[in-house]
Amino acid sequence: MQPTANFTAANLTRSLLRRSRQGALATLMTGSGDPYCSLVNVASHYDGSPILLISRLALHTKNLLADPRVSLMLDERAEGDPLEGSRIMVGGTAEEADGELRTTLRRRYLNAHPSAESFADFKDFSFFRIRPTNVHLVAGFGRIVDLKPEKILTSLEGADELLEAEQRAVDHMNADHRDALNLYATRLLGAKAADWRCTGCDPDGLDMGADGHDALRLDFPRRIVTPTELRVVLKELAEKARAANQI
Repeated sequence: MQPTANFTAANLTRSLLRRSRQGALATLMTGSGDPYCSLVNVASHYDGSPILLISRLALHTKNLLADPRVSLMLDERAEGDPLEGSRIMVGGTAEEADGELRTTLRRRYLNAHPSAESFADFKDFSFFRIRPTNVHLVAGFGRIVDLKPEKILTSLEGADELLEAEQRAVDHMNADHRDALNLYATRLLGAKAADWRCTGCDPDGLDMGADGHDALRLDFPRRIVTPTELRVVLKELAEKARAANQI
């Protein structure tokens, strides 16, 4: 089925990848190959690919260590009939992280799920990154689209300087600019006022979270690849939010 007018499948899919904090993980049972589904918490890599923190004691972890093929369903948790909300099914392979990649996944996951810090370094827990091979979007009648990963993942080309500075930027925003984060959330994204904090940034946008609220994604008006460009675009968005606050 083709999408209807004024509908951008790639943008909606990217938003769901960034905003989702829980999902249904499907793996294949060791031995029998039967399907097995479980609930997992989710974060995202710089490029948007899903991050999992799971225990080797869990059946789903044993399954994917034997066969890394997985499917992850993420949905927007819309009020009312859940089938009226948008959801994506991400098919791919789950790769256990070590070394520098583990450090990156750990930091981004804990920014999104700070309560997990109490057990993240237990010996039986590991960080996994799902490398998407196919994505299926269902966003209502006439809005069912299959997408290739390169259409929905963020390109990191040329963005090394930004990624290296990401945590410093996150810490700075949370320490000195909580007022701006609240304005982004309430005036630009239509969310309720809360203690919004920055949980990550990448060339395409800023991620935010607050206890008891769905995560938010603030898309940048243009791609940015350096800390200087990040400061400029965040200032522009703050000015836009303050102008909206005066209307």
